[in-house]
Amino acid sequence: MHPELIKLEKTFQQSILTKINDSWLEQYQIELWMKRDDLLHPVISGNKWRKLKYILDQALSVGSDTLISMGGAYSNHLHALAYVGKLLGLKTIGLVRGEQPDVLTATLQDMNDWGMELRYISRSDYRLLRQYKHYQSLPDIKPGQYWLPEGGAQALALNGVAELVEEIKIPYTLMCVPCGTGTTLAGLIDAVPEGISVLGIAALKNAEFLTAEVAARLSQSRNNWQINFNYHFGGFAKSNANLSAFIEDFEVKNLIPLESVYTGKMMYALYELIKKGHFKPGECIIALHTGGLQGRRGCGSSTIPISQKVRDAHSK
Repeated sequence: MHPELIKLEKTFQQSILTKINDSWLEQYQIELWMKRDDLLHPVISGNKWRKLKYILDQALSVGSDTLISMGGAYSNHLHALAYVGKLLGLKTIGLVRGEQPDVLTATLQDMNDWGMELRYISRSDYRLLRQYKHYQSLPDIKPGQYWLPEGGAQALALNGVAELVEEIKIPYTLMCVPCGTGTTLAGLIDAVPEGISVLGIAALKNAEFLTAEVAARLSQSRNNWQINFNYHFGGFAKSNANLSAFIEDFEVKNLIPLESVYTGKMMYALYELIKKGHFKPGECIIALHTGGLQGRRGCGSSTIPISQKVRDAHSK
C-alpha cells in the first residue's frame, strides 16, 4: 500500500457492529446488526472509501497526478474523490451529469471548494462515458491522468469491499447492502464465507440491468445472492413521507443517522421483508451502512435534521 494511503487510513475511526434492538424483531426471531462504515470518516465514509482505497493505490503507484471521474450533482463518489484528492495533493476533475445549475448544490459547492474542476456534460454524453472501464480508456486522456468509472466501479474496488467482510467476527447468515452501481454488492458476494447469502436493495428505478452487471464482476459464478428492486421509492434519490417517517423513527430509537438515497431505503426494505416473513426464524442479518450522509442535504432525500442526540452518538 502506498505510504500516503497508509498515513491517511491511520486517521480513520473504527467501523463497528451495532445491534439493532427494536423489540418487535424478537417475535420474528431475527437478529439484526449494522456494520457502521459511516463511522470511518466524516467525508470519505462507507463504501466510498472501501471502493477508492485500492484504486487510489494504483493511481499513486503509476505516478498519476490527476483523478477524473463522473457522477451527478449530488454524487457521494465525486464528493469523496474531491476530498481525498485534496488530502493527497492530486488534481481532480468531475464530469457532472446535466447542465450547470444557477446555484451549486451543497455537494457541488464542497467539491468546488476542495479544488475539483467541475465539467458539466449532457445526459447523452454521460451515458456514453459508462463504456470506459479501464483507467486509461477515456478518450483523449493525458499523461498523468487516471480515469475512474461511475461510482468507482472498477475491479480493484472489490478488494477494498472484501476487507470489510474480514472485519466481521460474529456468525451471521445474510448480509444486506444498498445498490447503486452494484460494485459493493459484487465485492461482498465474492468475499463472504461459504453458505452466507447476500441481498442487494436497488436504490434506483428500472435497475434490473444490475443483475447482469453484478454477475459480470464476480470472479466466479455464485448463486448466493439476489437483488430486490421494489424499494426505490420512485427512483434514484427519490423519497416520500413514509420513508422520511421511517428514517426519523429509526434514528430516534437506534441513534444511527441514515439518508434516504441508499441506507434508509435498505433499512426500510429490511424491516418490511422481515415483517412479511421473507427470512427464516433464527437468521442473523448484517446490514451495511454505506455512509453518504452528506446526501441528506438535498436531491429529494430526507430533509429531517439529525437530532443532537443522534449527532452525539454518531461522533463517539
